[in-house]
Amino acid sequence: MFSKTCEYGLRAVLFIAEQSSDNKKVSMSTISQEINSPQAFTAKILQQLTRNKVVKSVKGPYGGFTIEAEKMDTKLSEIVSILDGDAIYVGCGLGLKQCDANSPCPLHFKFVDIRNNLKNMLENTSIKSILNDMTLEGFILKR
Repeated sequence: MFSKTCEYGLRAVLFIAEQSSDNKKVSMSTISQEINSPQAFTAKILQQLTRNKVVKSVKGPYGGFTIEAEKMDTKLSEIVSILDGDAIYVGCGLGLKQCDANSPCPLHFKFVDIRNNLKNMLENTSIKSILNDMTLEGFILKR
């Protein structure tokens, strides 16, 4: 459902958040390795997230990426919007160009419900809440 950019972006944000909660900054290479993403691709994603103030980049020998405490309340929908725009909420489930309520594909009405549920979940889920769930459940980001 998400683009690779968005998948890696969400993984990166969650990894950085996890490290930030322990007051650690993490390097680009560590992030790339931990989320199993090509380093150049990860750099471009983190550049977008830094530009949009989701993550903070600190330069220098003790630098790295971090997420400030107040940014932990950022909703996942904001991250998806930064990386993928709103295409996930409006696209056809089969990828057809002409698909709407007037000219639906075979999955249209079922997919509308799925998209609405996804949008609701993303708009109501913060980085902090996912971080709490990860801690409780012992999730691993690397796949």
